[in-house]
Amino acid sequence: MAQIPSQADILEWIRAHPEKSSKRDIAKAFGIKGAARIDLKQMLKELEAEGHLMQRRRRFNDPNSLPPVSVLQMLGPDSQGDMFAVPLEWEGTGHLPKILMRSRQGDPALGQGDRLLARLTPVPDEDSHQYTGQLIRAIGTNPKRLLGIFRLTAEGGRIVAIDKGEGKEWLVAADAAGEAKDGELVEAEQSGPKGRLGLPRARVVERLGDPSAPKAVSLIAIHQHGIPDAFPDAVMAQADAAKPATSKGRVDLTDLPLITIDPADARDHDDACCALLDEDPKNPGGFLLWVAIADVAHYVTAGSALDAEARKRGNSTYFPDRVVPMLPDRLSGDLCSLHEGVTRPCIAVEMKLSSTGEKLSHRFVRGLMRSPASLSYEEAQAAVDGDPSERAAPLVDTVLSPLFGAYAALKQAREARQPLELDLPERKIILSDSGKVASVNFSERLDAHRLIEECMVLANVAAAETLIAKQQPLLFRVHEEPSPEKLDSLRETAKSVGLVLAKGQVLQTRHLNQLLKVAAGKDESELINLSTLRSMTQAYYSSQNMSHFGLALQNYAHFTSPIRRYADLLLHRALVSAHGWATDGLSPQDIEMLDETAKHISETERRSMLAERDTTDRYLASFMSERVGNEFSGRISGVARFGIFVKLDETAADGLVPIRSLGREYFEHDADSQTLRGTDSGTVISLGQRVVVRLAETTPTTGGILLDLLELEDSKLQTRPRQRKIASASNRRGPKKGKSRKVTRKRQ
Repeated sequence: MAQIPSQADILEWIRAHPEKSSKRDIAKAFGIKGAARIDLKQMLKELEAEGHLMQRRRRFNDPNSLPPVSVLQMLGPDSQGDMFAVPLEWEGTGHLPKILMRSRQGDPALGQGDRLLARLTPVPDEDSHQYTGQLIRAIGTNPKRLLGIFRLTAEGGRIVAIDKGEGKEWLVAADAAGEAKDGELVEAEQSGPKGRLGLPRARVVERLGDPSAPKAVSLIAIHQHGIPDAFPDAVMAQADAAKPATSKGRVDLTDLPLITIDPADARDHDDACCALLDEDPKNPGGFLLWVAIADVAHYVTAGSALDAEARKRGNSTYFPDRVVPMLPDRLSGDLCSLHEGVTRPCIAVEMKLSSTGEKLSHRFVRGLMRSPASLSYEEAQAAVDGDPSERAAPLVDTVLSPLFGAYAALKQAREARQPLELDLPERKIILSDSGKVASVNFSERLDAHRLIEECMVLANVAAAETLIAKQQPLLFRVHEEPSPEKLDSLRETAKSVGLVLAKGQVLQTRHLNQLLKVAAGKDESELINLSTLRSMTQAYYSSQNMSHFGLALQNYAHFTSPIRRYADLLLHRALVSAHGWATDGLSPQDIEMLDETAKHISETERRSMLAERDTTDRYLASFMSERVGNEFSGRISGVARFGIFVKLDETAADGLVPIRSLGREYFEHDADSQTLRGTDSGTVISLGQRVVVRLAETTPTTGGILLDLLELEDSKLQTRPRQRKIASASNRRGPKKGKSRKVTRKRQ
């Protein structure tokens, strides 16, 4: 009888022969017959249960690999013009794989949204894609949509795309214009193949009005990114019917001085805190720190219309002129908001701290609270600094001093833990009453901000630890450590400015903090902070606990913002179920859909981040449009094959210097060192260099800013005069940092 192969042998065979991975194929390959097939079947079941294999149509496959023939959906072309696709079905645990499509003579043109059947070939050791694909046949399309400006023509019209990355126009027939007027912002979808002049055909789906109207910028982002901004009638009716919570089943916390400290323009308050001196003689110098969070789970119950809409939105989205909330204002701005002097339901945690900030114990309660004050960060800081406002003065000794005392203890624990300490000032856009940008400010980072941040982090840790101990399903906030490729890129950047990030050790945040500390106060500080930020992975939600690298925490979940994040609402329900407080905890469907929900809300979070960033870019381009021709100082923040990106000192706006404007010589691009080198002059352009630029052009509808380079590290440059308006350059994005590309040589 043939010997049963090991698990490693089976996995190696399946990876090498994905098209021959049925139980019968495996048995034939290893000469397994008769009763031995039972042992093989058991081994395959064990591999499947452990997640090493996944059974698809009687075949066993590596869940982190794709079958040789897969259904794909096309993405748009990248900055190099290459066409990529992603699988429509992916059940692996890693990142969604990308497929570089290889076209053959006679293949039809492929566009974004097209669905197709393709034959795949794995590509080892390649960062930008994991497979190449060849078209077998197209199986349908998903019409591509875009936002743009409608321009009337004799034949009908054209739509000029406003999306970054769209450097083209679309043709619109007269009967497909939908009564759009010249200059209007419209939403359109592709209606046919390329027509005259090689432009795709489109039809107008919706007219959105004047693109230059005040506060139209965030409206563009809302439509562009598909953010739901109107609540269904059933959701509004449910919110309007909500009644204040009663004291039934709740602990009375109204005597605790739980104050809220928020931005001065905050409309809702979902967290409050206070600190009391611990009178336990076994804990000298310790504190009892309370953090109370709005009890949204009481009002938004599993399976309700409110719940379905909150899950759909995933989170609130914040723009300079408006908020697209996760919950209707009746809840977010009223019943769930911890307003001053009003009794509100909450879920609170009491945490016992040592004099050095160590959390000794904690307990959760479901209660009623009444905040004695709602302070702004600036107001709280001024009060403890000796300049209290009239309403803050009575709170200094009894409330604020103990709270800041607890923060002093927490700060010691933070320094011992060494979370990542990035120093990146927060930019805030101030709008006038008419909706135009009045100024761009940089927010001052106060101890009051750090106090609230530390209180919330500790409460989040306590929530995760409680649910783990009670074996209750939950969503963790996961932040994985940087990839080796991104760390190598960060080391190269540090090396280019004479700094060192040690290699050959298990990376910890304290190593990155040491690099940031050495760079602090130097010209290179901003570059190192930005490069460190870019080396980080994107945080996400998961039902599996894989720790939080940036915060240097093993157990971390989001508990403190259920008004604006669905993850926190689910965690509140988990606490309700774990403690048996009531029947409005996690439902069986909540638990069953936990993985799906984690993926969905991670995506909605990224969607909001992109929408907020695009809105900021457009506001900044509009603000800068009145200063075309002015000179600005800045620093090179990115180097690409097609030019360099410069972050301006005054506004932190990013602009592009196209490579065609750099001079009359060849420039070689080295992606590994992120440099451009002039082959005649030897001029090297690299990250972090100080520059002086002239603002050449702005495109507020896309957020594009074009610059001319005048000085590089205090040296005058002889650059090529700008001959014409470069409309599409601002819309192009370069390769991601850390990608390994060949050195390219571009004719100027």
